[in-house]
Amino acid sequence: MKRLLFLVLIFNISFAQNDYPKDFISPLAINLDLSGSFGELRSNHFHSGIDIKTEKREGLDVFAVADGYISRIKISTYGYGKAIYITHPNGYTTVYGHLQRANGAIEDYIKKNHYDKKSYEIEMFPKPNDLPVKQGDIIAFSGNSGGSGGPHLHFEFRETATEKIVNPLHFGFTKFVKDKHAPDLYGVMVYPMDSTVVNKSQRPISVSFNKQQDGSYLATKVIANGKIGFAINASDKCTNPYNRNGLYKVKAFLNGVLYFSYDFNTFAFDESRYINNFIDYGKYQEQRQRYQKLFFNSDYPLSVLKDNKKQGIINTQPGASYTLRVEMYDFEGHQTNLFIPIEFGTSEVVFKKEENSSPYLLKSKIENNYTKNNVSVYVPENAFYDDFKINFDVKDNVLYLHDESVPVHKNITITFSDVEGLTEEQMKKTFIASVEGVRLSYNKTYRKDNRFSIRTRSLGTFKLAQDSIPPRIFNVNFVEGKNLNKQKTLSVSISDDMSGIDSYNAYLNGEWILMEYDYKTRKLVHDLADKKYKEGRNDFKVIVTDDLQNSTTFESHFYMNP
Repeated sequence: MKRLLFLVLIFNISFAQNDYPKDFISPLAINLDLSGSFGELRSNHFHSGIDIKTEKREGLDVFAVADGYISRIKISTYGYGKAIYITHPNGYTTVYGHLQRANGAIEDYIKKNHYDKKSYEIEMFPKPNDLPVKQGDIIAFSGNSGGSGGPHLHFEFRETATEKIVNPLHFGFTKFVKDKHAPDLYGVMVYPMDSTVVNKSQRPISVSFNKQQDGSYLATKVIANGKIGFAINASDKCTNPYNRNGLYKVKAFLNGVLYFSYDFNTFAFDESRYINNFIDYGKYQEQRQRYQKLFFNSDYPLSVLKDNKKQGIINTQPGASYTLRVEMYDFEGHQTNLFIPIEFGTSEVVFKKEENSSPYLLKSKIENNYTKNNVSVYVPENAFYDDFKINFDVKDNVLYLHDESVPVHKNITITFSDVEGLTEEQMKKTFIASVEGVRLSYNKTYRKDNRFSIRTRSLGTFKLAQDSIPPRIFNVNFVEGKNLNKQKTLSVSISDDMSGIDSYNAYLNGEWILMEYDYKTRKLVHDLADKKYKEGRNDFKVIVTDDLQNSTTFESHFYMNP
């Protein structure tokens, strides 16, 4: 009896987990054409929602997809830009990102907080009774704010209690998203393990394939004498034949037995960076192509991975032959198959494995420390996915720390100690720079006396550098002393060539005013509709400071006469 109750409970939990509510409306009054899918492979993260094209324009009405209340508003220069979060009574929260602006009382609430906190970047958590919404209310207008590459709406679902992200298509959105296209395949890679030779290579090598009349793909035979793994470069057109969106699900069968699979139904935010182990990171760094691995060398806690046997690694045996069938799916169930014939065999080695002679073996599961010439590197446990020989050297006060072909999961700490030969003023302007050829890139640097440290998730070359050059303020959109009665905005462009913009503040007649910053256009913009000006002469001042506290001030004046 207890066993029966247990099975019933498990069934009910399983059913409840998949019985998503479907009574939502579309957030936009247009046909939904997706430029990005849930779980899609992005830089250092899996995409957490769907990206909806807005017909290459801004200002479309954005609707609350169900009753609820606005529980969070975040205004950021980067990321989602202007974002609104609505908590619904059914246990889910919807997110609307890259907005142009909010609507009505919501925009008034936001504007008040900007001026109360004297900051463009703010985060607010309204109470349930502050900003309630009904299904179909216009909450905002679509835009291109934050880290957006073009006008669109980022839209997502989260479990309110856990913050886990859920594929929006589970909530009835397939009736708005019309997907008629099966996934496409662009590339196949095979990876020899240890001393294995595959197709005359000890290095990863591409596998050619041909498309068959039934739409499937047949690869050329892979001949190997040991352990191998595979990766695919594939995408789904989804709502448009020109899109290249992410796959929803992949299953790999070895001789008919499920061997490795993953799906993008849900995942947690703290899993997202595991994308760097999910793909062939080195190939991405080299060619900007994302190959999704169907194997892994060491266990890692990525919940989208399912039903893997022997970590997806195939150990070819003498006299044996195999067929790896890879099934690629979109959310609507459109399926594309890839067949890879595999055979045990030995051959001469044409492409030999590249050996690293470094004396430093990094053990990924434990802490590692490297020190030379007053430069040290601290690596915490699980900062890397696999063990490897790491290149480490210091010459002429320059740190050479491997290269960017290896992904870093957790921050490592780089420290330059006992720095000499600099004045106190120079010390204040000193930071640890990443070196790429002749180009120096800023890293947020922490100083204690003559010791400088950074926390970074990048490998490469590092050295000390100074930034004493203040930011630039230019392209002012009005002529000093002119009457601006017919003008709608005040704007200036700002830039900093080294440590980057840290803060920006603007004042009219000595009072702080809101200027919105778009890093893509490098513009600060004040809306004169805020009516912070006075009749007659108005004195305008902008102060911009970089991360090392170099500062520039611009001052001018204009008139506002009836």
